[in-house]
Amino acid sequence: MAISKTLTLIAILLVLVPLNHSFSSSSDEDLLPELINLRSQSPTGVIHLSDHLLRRILSAKSPRPFSFLIFFDAKQLHSKPELSLPTLKNEFSLLSSSFLANNPENNKIFYFTIEFGDSQASFALFGVNSLPHLRLIPPSATDLKKDSIQMDGSDLARLAESMAEFVEAKTKLTVGPIHRPPMISKKQMAVIIAAGLVLSPFLVKRVLSGGTLLHDKHVWMAGSIFVYFFSVSGAMHNIIRKMPMFMMDREDPGKLVFFYQGSGMQLGAEGFAVGFLYTIVGLLLAFMTNVLVRLKSRTVQRVVMLFALFVSFWAVKKVIQLDNWKTGYGIHAYWPSGWN
Repeated sequence: MAISKTLTLIAILLVLVPLNHSFSSSSDEDLLPELINLRSQSPTGVIHLSDHLLRRILSAKSPRPFSFLIFFDAKQLHSKPELSLPTLKNEFSLLSSSFLANNPENNKIFYFTIEFGDSQASFALFGVNSLPHLRLIPPSATDLKKDSIQMDGSDLARLAESMAEFVEAKTKLTVGPIHRPPMISKKQMAVIIAAGLVLSPFLVKRVLSGGTLLHDKHVWMAGSIFVYFFSVSGAMHNIIRKMPMFMMDREDPGKLVFFYQGSGMQLGAEGFAVGFLYTIVGLLLAFMTNVLVRLKSRTVQRVVMLFALFVSFWAVKKVIQLDNWKTGYGIHAYWPSGWN
């Protein structure tokens, strides 16, 4: 009788082991279609990652058929402007939607956001203790801390474009161009055109009568200075890329960084500083060529010219030093060969 019970238990175990393996394989096979379905339900393709879904993904056999990129978020920190979490989250969504638009049939990578208030256990698994934080989990990753790849926080200042470069470098996938929405929608453009057509007779009459600001030379002078400063400060680059004026120092959270060391990126404050130096040189040059030459005193002309040259030399030197600090490349002066 004992032998019969033993044989029965062995038979049950032999049956349960294949069934368990079958359930595991079935679960792994269902995971990818489930993620595709969750992605299709999101307008940007970003999936909300819960503790349960993360455990489900990690329980799949390694290597998994996909990588996944996680943006770690905390709603209670959205009010801190130095972190720029809402902006970075929008840029992450823009990265996901652009990837889907450029690669509609690509299921090799999925984009997730995880909320600290809902998934503190998952934050602990990754060892995340500061934000912003972006992490890529390769298909073969088993240890979330050691095998996953964290994106450098300083690179996040370049927003969706830097995130795309990070994904392409680490996964060898092609993200494609980032599709940003236009600054002015079609409806807004239609309203502007309609308002312009309605007001055009009145505006033309005012212009012809000569009673507008367009006939004031001082307005044109101020406008030209503004355009010059706007162009040399890289303000258009900052607007298009939505660059912050400054960023938080990751090594010292209480310290702000206004100048970023590294080529290919500049913060808003850095651009304004360079634009201010260039504008000083331009204004001094305009003053010397249009005002200083009208003075009768040669002594005053020489003193003012020497002062202007000294300030211009100082301003250009500061710009060169900044470029050398950012890129590591130096600028060297050489005497003309004919002087030797």
